[in-house]
Order: sequence, then C-alpha cells, then structure tokens
Amino acid sequence: MVSLDIVRIGTSGSLQSDIPVNSFLMSSHGMDINGMLHAYQTEHISHPDIEDAFVAHSDWDKNKSTPVIVEKSNELAEKFKDENVKLHQGITVTANGFYGPQGRVLRLPLRDSELNNKIDSFKFNDYRITNLEMETSAIYGLSKLLGGHRAVSLNAIIANRANGTFSENPEKIVNSLIQFSLDKIIA
Repeated sequence: MVSLDIVRIGTSGSLQSDIPVNSFLMSSHGMDINGMLHAYQTEHISHPDIEDAFVAHSDWDKNKSTPVIVEKSNELAEKFKDENVKLHQGITVTANGFYGPQGRVLRLPLRDSELNNKIDSFKFNDYRITNLEMETSAIYGLSKLLGGHRAVSLNAIIANRANGTFSENPEKIVNSLIQFSLDKIIA
C-alpha cells in the first residue's frame, strides 16, 4: 500500500481571543462531535482521557455521539515548522454543519445554547480547543485507521469569534497559507 501525506488547507474561525484573524493554525487534534468515526474501531487511535474530560466539562448531551479525538501526524507536522512563521496549535472541533452544529443561530433555537462557551473554556493539560470546522477529525481519523498515512490540517484564521473580528482580506491570508504550505511540502 502507498503511504499518503494529506495536508488540509482551509479556513476557520478562532475560538480563542489570543489567536487573531489573519494568522495560521495547525490542528494538534481533531475532535469528531458528529459521530462519523463511531462507525469504525477507533480505540487504538483515540484519546479517551481527553474525550472523557471534555464530556464531563461540557455536560455532553447523552443523546449525541460522544466525541472522538485523534491526533495529527507529528512526523508530517515537522515539515511545517518555521521559526519565521507563527503557527498556532490546538484542538479543532469538527462539526457536521455550518450553522447550528457550530453554534450559529439562524431562526431555530439550539439544543445547547451554551455549547460554544463550554468548548471555548475547555482545557486539558496543555491542550485547549482553538477552532471549529467540518473536516479535520475525519481526515485525521481515516488517515490513521487506514494505516500508514500521515495527515495535518492547516487553517487560515479568517474570523475570531471571541473578539468578534473578521479578516478584511480573507483571500490574502488564504493565499499566504497556500503558498506557505506548498513551499514546505516541496522543500
């Protein structure tokens, strides 16, 4: 079997006030909150200590799938180290939709209106949740489950939910992240 290096390059909003718009973030872990990874045997790739701590911290709804947390490929992540570029890191929550699943209210009330506050305030040892998007946990999980693949998720931060700020030129930061990533991949 051929081993693949998978690099997700995408956008995200920061949940933490100290991760500003127009910055880069590498997902240290992907947290599946939509249940996709529960279809597979994840015991050997997940982090039940962090998962259990998050469930307790957030008073996780028992009607939802329990979160599954999968780590990035540390080996592949080394390629993206650069002393001249600040690369924030943290746990990325992977939701199964853009609006309600990410805590946005659009004419419908949320089942747990405080979930984003619970997500934002979670800390486990040196880990904290930094952002929300819709792909990372699936990429990390399937890469590890299929064996031999390495994956990292890189995010251009185009919004900061904690500060209520938005990038004035999101295309510029996205293009910068693409160029940074390509330079590191071919180096």
